[in-house]
Amino acid sequence: MRKETSEHFRLLRIVFIWIFVPASLFYVVASMWYLGQNTIDSMLWGIIVFIYSNFLPDLPSIYRKRNRRNKTQNLAWYGSLALLYFAPIFVWLMFSGIKLKWITTESFHDFKSVALYGAFLVLCGFLLFGDFPFSIGKITEIFLLSLYGLTGYLTHLKVNKVW
Repeated sequence: MRKETSEHFRLLRIVFIWIFVPASLFYVVASMWYLGQNTIDSMLWGIIVFIYSNFLPDLPSIYRKRNRRNKTQNLAWYGSLALLYFAPIFVWLMFSGIKLKWITTESFHDFKSVALYGAFLVLCGFLLFGDFPFSIGKITEIFLLSLYGLTGYLTHLKVNKVW
């Protein structure tokens, strides 16, 4: 577990320092200068989602178990999506002593999961930052959350040599 985390943290740090710090500063300054909007809150949420998304594909693997015949089974599609979207809640449940009898494989290291997670982040961005009437500043805030999250997820897949 330590080795896996250190591998991911090394690339996470490089991407964060060389891509996200300059891009985030540019985003905040450009939004304040050209659009007259304070976007520090969406930038901070984006950075949190970026870091979280870098570790997300491995979080549901804590529920990876084998059945009696040493064969792995997948959850139903809705259980799998619940693990993908709400992994911190399930991790908290596990550490709180609440046991779920779920059996899963590590199924989030593919581009289908990236697309589903990206759609979920667009919805979350809309719920967090979208108010009517829409403006260019609001649209960038909505999509920035998914952009940061998808970059974190793809960074994880790059470390695992999925692409």
